[in-house]
Amino acid sequence: MEQINFGQVAKSYAKAREDIPVSLMDSLYIRGVYFDGRKVADIGCGTGALTRKMAMRKADVIGVDPSKELLKYANELNRSKNYKIPYMQSSSESTGLQDSQYDIVTVMRAWHWFDRDRAIREIKRILKEKGTLIVVDSGFLTGSGVVEETFKVLSKYVSGGLKPAGAKAESKQRINGYPIEWFDEWQNNGFELRDFYRLNYSVPFSKEEWVERIESVSWLAGLDEKVRGNALQDLRDSLSADEPYIIPHECNVCILRLKD
Repeated sequence: MEQINFGQVAKSYAKAREDIPVSLMDSLYIRGVYFDGRKVADIGCGTGALTRKMAMRKADVIGVDPSKELLKYANELNRSKNYKIPYMQSSSESTGLQDSQYDIVTVMRAWHWFDRDRAIREIKRILKEKGTLIVVDSGFLTGSGVVEETFKVLSKYVSGGLKPAGAKAESKQRINGYPIEWFDEWQNNGFELRDFYRLNYSVPFSKEEWVERIESVSWLAGLDEKVRGNALQDLRDSLSADEPYIIPHECNVCILRLKD
């Protein structure tokens, strides 16, 4: 599976990936997941968008990501927003975290990039008995004029077509965006599915905000810098000046718990 270096677009990633629905944390709370005083490891944390939301709810949280460029922005946001969240540069497969110390492990918009067998073993190692794994994915939906025009433009620059990211491209069947084989993998490795649900929401964008959002997706993050710049300028020239763009999104949440 091809790995994408999101560090090449870290600045845009930091600005564009804050689009987590307000309802996410409340939806977890009403399902019995609370963060106050809990030890949490946010793996594949990127620039820390979810990490900060959990810190706001008084979690004892640490963020883990392999990209030093993304973590640089996470730490800058720590300073500008007055957080004291620790971040570690390490991978999902070898976090360097202590055994059996974490009540909750969260993974947002990253599971499809992991070596899943190794990541599951690592998560089981750091979780406490009956610990919780929360796998979240979110993104914009197709169908709106802006999104369809965006796909039309990008398809000229991305060889092989606009495929789903990471391991999603290898799956023939998905449920709410999750490859069906993931559920068997979790179950076979001792995780019980506790809940699985979808949140729908919309995000407003100016034209430039939308272009920054698109720069942070895997299709463009893996391109040569010059090609990426040409694609983004082509997109600017092609999109309507009628702002803001109201883009429908969905957030899918899977709550799993270690079996006895």
